[in-house]
Amino acid sequence: MLKLWWRSLFLAGVFSLSIVPVVQVRVFAQSSISIPSPVTVTSVRLNQTDSGLEIFLETTSKQPLSIVTSGYGKTFVANITNARLDLSEGKSFRQENPNAGIAVVSVTPQGNNGIRVSAIGSEGLPTAKVRQSNGNSILSLAAPAAPTAQTPVSPPTIPQTPTQPEATTPEAEGESTPPAAPEPADTAPGEEMEIVVTGEQDGYSVTDTSTGTKTDTPLRDIPQSIQVVPQEVLRDQNINSLEDATRNVSGVTGTRASYVRDGAVTIRGFQSSGFTGNLLRNGLRDPRGGFGLEFANIDRVEVLKGPASVLFGLGSPGGTINIVTKQPLREPFYAVEGTIGNYDFYRGAIDLSGPLNSSKTIAYRLNAAYQDNKGFIDFQQDKIFFIAPVLSFDIGKNTKLTLEAEYREWDLFFLLGLPAVGTVLPTGIGRLPRNLNFSESSTGGDNTMKVTTSKIGYRLEHKLSKNWSIRNSFLATLYRINREFLFATSLAPDNRTLNRGYELGEFDDNTFNLDTNVLGNFSTGSIQHQLLFGVDLYRLNEYRQQRNTGTAAPLDLFNPVYGQPLGSITTRGDDSTLTDSLGIYIQDQITLADNLKLLLGGRFDTFKQTTEDFIEDTEQEQTGDAFSPRLGIVYQPIEPISLYASYIRSFTPAIGRSFDGSQFQPERGTQYEVGVKADLNDRLSATLALYDLSRSNVLTDDPINEGFSIQTGKQKSQGIELNISGEILPGWNVFGGYAYTNARITEDETFDVDNRLSSTPENAFNLWTTYEIQQGSLQGLGFGLGLYFVGERQGDLANTFQLPSYFRTDASIFYKRDRFRAALNFRNLFDADYFEAATSRLRVFYGEPFTVQGTVSWEF
Repeated sequence: MLKLWWRSLFLAGVFSLSIVPVVQVRVFAQSSISIPSPVTVTSVRLNQTDSGLEIFLETTSKQPLSIVTSGYGKTFVANITNARLDLSEGKSFRQENPNAGIAVVSVTPQGNNGIRVSAIGSEGLPTAKVRQSNGNSILSLAAPAAPTAQTPVSPPTIPQTPTQPEATTPEAEGESTPPAAPEPADTAPGEEMEIVVTGEQDGYSVTDTSTGTKTDTPLRDIPQSIQVVPQEVLRDQNINSLEDATRNVSGVTGTRASYVRDGAVTIRGFQSSGFTGNLLRNGLRDPRGGFGLEFANIDRVEVLKGPASVLFGLGSPGGTINIVTKQPLREPFYAVEGTIGNYDFYRGAIDLSGPLNSSKTIAYRLNAAYQDNKGFIDFQQDKIFFIAPVLSFDIGKNTKLTLEAEYREWDLFFLLGLPAVGTVLPTGIGRLPRNLNFSESSTGGDNTMKVTTSKIGYRLEHKLSKNWSIRNSFLATLYRINREFLFATSLAPDNRTLNRGYELGEFDDNTFNLDTNVLGNFSTGSIQHQLLFGVDLYRLNEYRQQRNTGTAAPLDLFNPVYGQPLGSITTRGDDSTLTDSLGIYIQDQITLADNLKLLLGGRFDTFKQTTEDFIEDTEQEQTGDAFSPRLGIVYQPIEPISLYASYIRSFTPAIGRSFDGSQFQPERGTQYEVGVKADLNDRLSATLALYDLSRSNVLTDDPINEGFSIQTGKQKSQGIELNISGEILPGWNVFGGYAYTNARITEDETFDVDNRLSSTPENAFNLWTTYEIQQGSLQGLGFGLGLYFVGERQGDLANTFQLPSYFRTDASIFYKRDRFRAALNFRNLFDADYFEAATSRLRVFYGEPFTVQGTVSWEF
């Protein structure tokens, strides 16, 4: 049945490429901002019209303005990213009650080359159109008409942005109200200019996401905690690994050191990685996506905390990470970047984008990077070549097609840490240095691992009518890894002799995702609905070819001698595992009133896993199914505040059989969460969440039948999380959080009840803040400061050792002027000696020492 579904739906998706007519999308979003020479706005005038009001921006150039539109409540905001305000009558413009439908209009400078236009409607959110006349831009505002209960109403096309009227209309000294401008004689009715939105986000505060609902939804309307690390934070911190990116997210801790670039973390106490089904790429599962993740084409990292099976299928209950990639721009954008640093770090990258035809219905984006670096650990090396092309097509008026590809070659030394005895536990001999590496190339070569990854996929969006659309997405990933390394098997009683083994092998993982859904907006009386119904198919084929292991010579950790001969092969492996799953999901986002929203969802999954051992010539098969519900409610007593509560479940397949031969049932995750989301102003937001998350059906040792397992294990995580992000004052940004996590074993036959879950600190705090000087001779100069505290955490489930707490300080200095940017990033500024992570008593990872990297970039 699964194969039939797979083939049928895949053919349907491909067939739709050739027969579905399609739309010219007029507004495109992307975080990388193309900044030409700034346009000077010399005058702001208002003009009354039959439909409302016009804001007339007189400029010194015929160059179009780049505008990021947003809206929240009754406030419309247009951020102009390529212009500066130079008014003879004052620094800004403000007019109260310019007509019956508009309460306030203000135009204010934002940073070096930015302008913000704000308009507050008297009864609701104004709508806006833009047209061009002799280089001058005109925003036509119209007061909203109240919808009738019988008429289906589509959600606003303007993204919802948290804002407070007081914050969007600041008073300015020397303001005056100029007379209304006459209608320009050369402006023809209907002569509309395309709004060129080259930035989806122009700061640290993100207002909406698709990760929480698979639809573009304001964060404040989603009854679950979601934290987004935007492009600006990734750039300002010079992020180079998924662990470093998620260091900014409360409740997230790496299970290995960030320089390992494994991509595995814990969220709310539970492991979340590609292997557990918790890593997505543009909303589709990507099992190997976090291992050596390259950030050249990454736009932002979105973290959905808590179970997410209702949308994405199997996964650990802690949380899900969605990697969102950069998309083509409709305006030319070209950027080059180079970075050098200590430990022989060298990196270069290019980012090219723009239209391929005069009508701008075809656009491209090309990201490429090369990196070569050593590291502070003996034998460490990291070489990456990466290229990612993207093409987008507006076909007709109702369809958009995006084609994406990616290729990466990664040569690395597989880092495995050091034993706990000699690092966090005493030896009686001395302490192991943090640069020590007990592993080496098993065949004497330069590299111990080579990874190649190829991705290809598409996204097809077709608008069936004003209120209904269909979307189809496909992603195929071909992953190959050749590895050879030595690993630790035990530490001798003398606390200095490490017994070792070796592994040689070739792995191939091929992943295929196909997701098709229908999205519709309609009303039942006065109640508004946004209905999502979809089907997805997933296949993971894992090959383990010629996997050979044997015994290697022991190593004296305090007097290591490398290059000793290897022993004979003791085990051989040659097997494959094929996993197929089918998911059917439905979701309804219900607006009961303007300030009361309900979210209902459910998903049914069925899966089949077949394992073949080619040496033993055996085959095992296991099937299962699960239903995952979701219920949430959001109440907004006042516009800036959202109170929410939710209940949600998840599942993870438990592969194997008990002593009596019965199949294991899937593990289940269950979460209850309440919280408050607050828009402190239009550029600064915060979230406070309290949750109770449990994991059941955990496999544990069978106390009666040795060598078998039973499903009586239970684990629980309870905690509080506080996040804040955005702009405090012009030029002053902040991104921070605090997490209290109490994650323990509640039932188990192997480990003691009340043991803490590994890699989970009880208290953790993160803060990253930057300030850029806004005017004067030092305009464009900025500084960044990062403070990270991670409390004590257990190194294993048996709680036999723990990692001590640490406090790390990062910093940066940068300078921006027009298209040029230069920056120095300092990690572990005071060279703190700390331990970042551990996976067992034989794998403890030191934290990275003081590191400095300098980056120069140029846009043209």
